Amino acid sequence: MPVVAVVPPIEIPFLNVFPPSELPFQAGPPEIMPRAPTPPAAAAPRKTTGEIAVDAARTKLGADYSYGAVGPDSFDCSGFVQWSYGQAGVDLPRTSEAQLAAGTPVPLDELQPGDVVSFYGGSHSALYAGEGKVIHASTYGTGVTTSTLSSMPVTGARRF
Repeated sequence: MPVVAVVPPIEIPFLNVFPPSELPFQAGPPEIMPRAPTPPAAAAPRKTTGEIAVDAARTKLGADYSYGAVGPDSFDCSGFVQWSYGQAGVDLPRTSEAQLAAGTPVPLDELQPGDVVSFYGGSHSALYAGEGKVIHASTYGTGVTTSTLSSMPVTGARRF
């Protein structure tokens, strides 16, 4: 005769047994919790006056060069620099020599976009555009263009 082992029943508490409790009765639709406020978007960095002048200057790439012209369709070098800064709300002197004499001197290794760079002893003005380039009203037949900073002999630079 086989031996039969008797295993006592195992009692698992709370299995399919709900203790008596009082659940709140909700009359009406469930309450909607307000959404957490959205953090403000990071403010876009403000452009410097020089950056605004360079942005304006770029819109004139390809414009004609004409001695004594101050825009908006043709420029000489200092008229171009003056016009570009005018779009940023800044009055600059009219001539290259006067532009070199105004503003705050800037070492060439600290140039920032918009700094006015003077060449050829102060007779030519350009805007530093960043990455070693300037934007300027070059000469007849070339007009407003970009050039490398090293393509002309630098006299000095000014920040406005």
